[in-house]
Amino acid sequence: MPINILMPALSPTMEKGNLAKWLKKEGDKVKSGDVIAEIETDKATMEVEAVDEGTIAKILVPEGTQDVAVNDVIAVLAGDGEDVKAAGAGAASAPPKAAPAAEAPAAKPATAPAPAAKAAPTAAPVAAPQPAASAAQANGHGRIFSSPLARRLAKEAGIELGRINGSGPHGRVIARDVEEAKSGKGLKAPAAAPSAGPAIAPSMSDKQVLALFEPGSYEVIPHDGMRRTIAQRLTASIQTVPHFYLTMDCDIGKLLAAREEINTAAPKDKEKKPLYKLSVNDFAIKALAVALQRIPNCNVSWTDGGMLKHKHSDVGVAVAMPGGLITPIIRKAETKSLSTISGEMKDFAARARARKLKPEEYQGGTTAVSNLGMYGINHFTAVINPPHATILAVGTSEERAVVRNGKIEVAHMMSVTLSCDHRAIDGALGAELIGAFKMLIENPVMMMV
Repeated sequence: MPINILMPALSPTMEKGNLAKWLKKEGDKVKSGDVIAEIETDKATMEVEAVDEGTIAKILVPEGTQDVAVNDVIAVLAGDGEDVKAAGAGAASAPPKAAPAAEAPAAKPATAPAPAAKAAPTAAPVAAPQPAASAAQANGHGRIFSSPLARRLAKEAGIELGRINGSGPHGRVIARDVEEAKSGKGLKAPAAAPSAGPAIAPSMSDKQVLALFEPGSYEVIPHDGMRRTIAQRLTASIQTVPHFYLTMDCDIGKLLAAREEINTAAPKDKEKKPLYKLSVNDFAIKALAVALQRIPNCNVSWTDGGMLKHKHSDVGVAVAMPGGLITPIIRKAETKSLSTISGEMKDFAARARARKLKPEEYQGGTTAVSNLGMYGINHFTAVINPPHATILAVGTSEERAVVRNGKIEVAHMMSVTLSCDHRAIDGALGAELIGAFKMLIENPVMMMV
């Protein structure tokens, strides 16, 4: 019996992905563990391994296809002894569909869920509210039934599929429905805000925004998956997490001297290049990790059921990449040396920009550091990334005039701002945390104690 290969869920929060590349073609034999395709999520490009053995009879989703829903059938595998041509012809004439949530799946996904699924209760970011869809349009997972062409047209037009009334079989959204929606026909009203929460003024519609500008004076660039995810998560964070901010100025003269001495003494490789080169950001990561151990009531995550008090300081670090940013995590940062932290960050940054990070490398964490000092920014505030309860915004180091013992002196100062989730951390507690960070960053030798 032919085996359906489904679009796998590569992370706990994945709903769709782009089928970037097929590494096998129709007629190729595969065995369990063979890499058969590359899937792009909003954050990374990941390899998909085959679970079953057989011959690829038919590829149903060509490479380059975007927004393929999890559990959609992407190919059909003919088992040993089966007629490959017959299996492929059957798939072409009647493409198999993934089973609804109420039924048993027709086949196993091409790969098992990523290891990060273990951390799903604490690692899954808060999702932005989605428009309501009729029962006829959505399956058990809340996905909207729609044709690939309709999804593409809706994405190009910037229209949420959940707002379009489908006229196809079982309420399926088809291309004609999207065309009508562009002119304002067949659109549902946006979902009302929950009555239990405060009323939030709706943002301007696409039509209202476009009406403010002269036709031809702009170019519409469709949002990619990463930009949409960032927008949803940060909007949800700023609307649902009560932020407050604490700022301190830190004298990092001792840190700069120690950094120069450590980098000068770094061992060399065969090509006489230093094995590591510490940055100010490496010190900031270590200082925040140790500070959380000293003020453990800040090393927490808020849930409605109770407070999660973490044993280790898993520090996420914001890394800019084309189209957005990602936050890889230094696990147990309080236990690691500065050179180890530096090496991990260089590896994470390189793989993040190539979209090669694994979900478990950027999901979860207990806090985060965002550093814009390299751009000359001396002060800013950062938005908390749930499930974190804090994030530290680090500005540039600069020479400033300070008063010491009644005399004006020049010092290397750096401003840092701690954003706190007021549900989990009160003002005085947050002040203790940033105070502990200041003591450590100003006296870096104390990080080793």
